[in-house]
Amino acid sequence: MSNLQKIGALFEAYASKNVAAVSDVMAEDIVWRIPGHHPLAGEKRGIREVLAFFDQLGKAEFQAQPYAIAEQGDYVIDHHRGWSTAGSGLDLTWCLVFRFEHGKIKEVTNFCSDQHKADLFFHEHYRLKAIPDRLAE
Repeated sequence: MSNLQKIGALFEAYASKNVAAVSDVMAEDIVWRIPGHHPLAGEKRGIREVLAFFDQLGKAEFQAQPYAIAEQGDYVIDHHRGWSTAGSGLDLTWCLVFRFEHGKIKEVTNFCSDQHKADLFFHEHYRLKAIPDRLAE
């Protein structure tokens, strides 16, 4: 199975909630980087955190439409439209860089065409708790 096929298998497995199949293509210690200054930003470490992130995107009705996908050695570049009509909406282009190691997805880094718009959208949909609750021990 090519690395391109493994990415397809990842999203098919996630859509069907087949965690065992996700584990077939994703390294246990995967790092998935989400840029920005919003509640979902930062590194997601491990399969469990990555799947929790995907679940949150689903709550915001996030959708994707591939434009171009290219494979070179241990890397796959995915350029796509990502959008949601929830709330004030969001419609941007994104680029994901997948790095494979030992046949599994080891790292993913997301880049978007307008980080400011993405930050505003995610802040709208994923509100932070009030300061006392965020600072509670």
